[in-house]
Amino acid sequence: MFGINKLFKKNNSDRTRLYEVLDAYKSGVFPLGIEREWVVNYTQDNGVISLALQIPFAVKSVNSCLTDYLTKELGQSVKLTIDVKLPDVHKYKKVKHILLVASGKGGVGKSTTAAFLAQALSAEGGRVGVLDADIYGPSIPTIFGVQDAKPTSKDNKTLNPIIKDAVSIQSIGFLVPAENATVWRGPMASQALNQLLNETEWGELDYLIVDMPPGTGDIQLTMTQKVPASGALIVTTPQDLALADAQKGIAMFNQVNLPILGLIENMSHFLCGHCGEKNHIFGQHGGADLASRHGVPLIAEVPLDINIRETSEQGENILTASTEQVANYVACAQLVGSILHYQTQSTSTVDIVITDD
Repeated sequence: MFGINKLFKKNNSDRTRLYEVLDAYKSGVFPLGIEREWVVNYTQDNGVISLALQIPFAVKSVNSCLTDYLTKELGQSVKLTIDVKLPDVHKYKKVKHILLVASGKGGVGKSTTAAFLAQALSAEGGRVGVLDADIYGPSIPTIFGVQDAKPTSKDNKTLNPIIKDAVSIQSIGFLVPAENATVWRGPMASQALNQLLNETEWGELDYLIVDMPPGTGDIQLTMTQKVPASGALIVTTPQDLALADAQKGIAMFNQVNLPILGLIENMSHFLCGHCGEKNHIFGQHGGADLASRHGVPLIAEVPLDINIRETSEQGENILTASTEQVANYVACAQLVGSILHYQTQSTSTVDIVITDD
């Protein structure tokens, strides 16, 4: 009995130390440290710690750096597994978060950002869908390389999304030939968008990314007033003209009380292929200044890069591109997922639980 009690006390002490180390871990996606309830399994065997975490947002690739940190701080080998499981609280049908990716004007890379963000969120462990809300100029089918795909239906009432890279996709581009112009008035376009959203069998999704059309018209009002979105992400370039229009987009979301999760500055700079120097072709600090003015985070400063253009035009996954660009979009996905989680936590009741640990 004495040996068992001694072992129990040792394990309890080790677990307490583990919690202290996890609590102290800080990164962009874990500003408050690792929460104790995320630890779902903890064992020690021959000096090796086996640790399983269940984290409520898409952040699987943090495994490597967190393992290195724990190994260093605990002085023991650590085998870490991370599972992503969001709380079963659905915003819409079986969708847990709806995120609107918007811009004030076209040509800033909004659709590319929405597609690559979706791919990164999926790679980070989330179940992800993309709704192309740009009825007049759908780009999502081309960016995913599925422009020739046609949706199917099980019951002739609802459509199955197109699946590419584990991402569920729906767009008017699958239903209207690319060579045809969509000449519809605002109410008709809004009705078409409602049907795409409501009559698609999305299934269980953690994140539904909505690629919004540019501007502040009927479709924007439809999505903000009739859909329980979790927040909006604003995409801009550093140019004064783009920033002025992005400002209008921010003002619109503020008027309808939709949280703005952050701002992405696209084509932020160009890295010279010879000397590596940053060239600010479209201006400098515009995105940072706009984000600061409205009290929202600047999520990323994505450079002007030929890999992004080629990847989007060829319908490839951004995770197959250069290391720097992969890191940009993965970091963006992690931050967006964590912001959605902490935003949800901040609006709910906090329970204080005292344990023996």
